[in-house]
Amino acid sequence: MLTVGDKFPQFKLQACVSREKGKEFATLTNDNFSGQWLVFYSYPKDFTFICPTEIVELDKKAADFSDRDAVVVGGSTDNEFSHLAWRNAHEDLQKINTPLVHISASFGQELGIIRHDAGVALRATFIVDPQGVIRWVNVNDLSVGRSVDETLRVLDALQTDELCPCNWKAGQETIKVA
Repeated sequence: MLTVGDKFPQFKLQACVSREKGKEFATLTNDNFSGQWLVFYSYPKDFTFICPTEIVELDKKAADFSDRDAVVVGGSTDNEFSHLAWRNAHEDLQKINTPLVHISASFGQELGIIRHDAGVALRATFIVDPQGVIRWVNVNDLSVGRSVDETLRVLDALQTDELCPCNWKAGQETIKVA
């Protein structure tokens, strides 16, 4: 699995970006997010139970990420057509605005996020800085949803460019080395 300090790979992925007829799909690349922080997350499968809770919460907090010059992109190994069908079938997903990409087999392997015994993406989150360097990675067991608030807290800490102690939150003192 790629980790902190590694370059986030170049990608060109198909995404479900809308439910509006004729505007459902787009191709997303690294260039779409040039100069911004990227919060890229993967989830195991469409039409599951934990995944929509995460997708909806990440979408609800999209403005909070945007306030930090970060964009949120999620996806699974299901294709963009499956993402659209799930969004159309699941009431909570009908309202989301964040894109859901089809994580191709090669991209999933490059990230190292494919669970070998299940053939699905792990529940992983990457925070990537504007230079394309991975600054944080978090992976949960397939049975446990991620914490969106923790992702925001870590993004805040990374953006201070200072030393942040355990449980640090935005507005608190950072560590000053004399």
